[in-house]
Amino acid sequence: MNKRLALISVFLLAASPVFAAEGFTWAHFLLGGLEQPLVNLGIDPVPILDLLIVAFFLVVFAYIAGRPFRQTDMLEPSGFANISNFAEIIVSVILNFLSGIIRHGIGARPILPLLGTYGLFILLLNLAGLVPGFNPPTDQFNVTIPFAVIIFLMTHFLGIRQHGAGYIKQFLGPMPLLAPLMFPVEVVSHCVRPLSLSIRLFGNMIGDHKVVMIFTSILAVGLPIPFMGLGILVSVLQAFVFVLLSAIYFELAMSEAH
Repeated sequence: MNKRLALISVFLLAASPVFAAEGFTWAHFLLGGLEQPLVNLGIDPVPILDLLIVAFFLVVFAYIAGRPFRQTDMLEPSGFANISNFAEIIVSVILNFLSGIIRHGIGARPILPLLGTYGLFILLLNLAGLVPGFNPPTDQFNVTIPFAVIIFLMTHFLGIRQHGAGYIKQFLGPMPLLAPLMFPVEVVSHCVRPLSLSIRLFGNMIGDHKVVMIFTSILAVGLPIPFMGLGILVSVLQAFVFVLLSAIYFELAMSEAH
């Protein structure tokens, strides 16, 4: 079984540049004649379909992994690791990570579903570019900006919920005399956060994608594989950075005025 998985992995890594070089994508194949009418309406259906495909697999994984936890009967340990154990480890790691950052307000546990889902979803979207016939949807700015805007809105919602009208102190700085100067600076810095989150993710993913495409144009088989390995590292790091910065923004919003 392990040998088969290894062979399949090698095949996917070797075949992905070939698919990309030929211009084939599963989204174009599945959309068929529906793609051009949507494009004429100003809608790019390719990243939307890629998003839905990745979301479908993530929902299926969550359903299968969570099935034992929905049973009311006590389960005896089987002695074998399964997908539920794997999912439990992932959730525990993410919760421990968030708990070390978000210490004020409602804490990390209520925010875990949001940031945990974001982390896994963005990671899978990034890694989708390594699958033959797929492009990473996160190399589209119109995909990454909604992710960042939701984080932006949720941080301020929880900040206002935690502090009420006193949340305005977050924008006034530590010295009352400097409040008129600090207020516009803080407003601009807060408004820039969703742009920085989205552009960082979008820029790194499109850069990684372009590097692979350049080497694919030189030699479609073999040469791009080391850079695809680097792409895995970039995919993991960008998902991690997105969750890390989002957690910091939540902590800053719910902590005392700074």
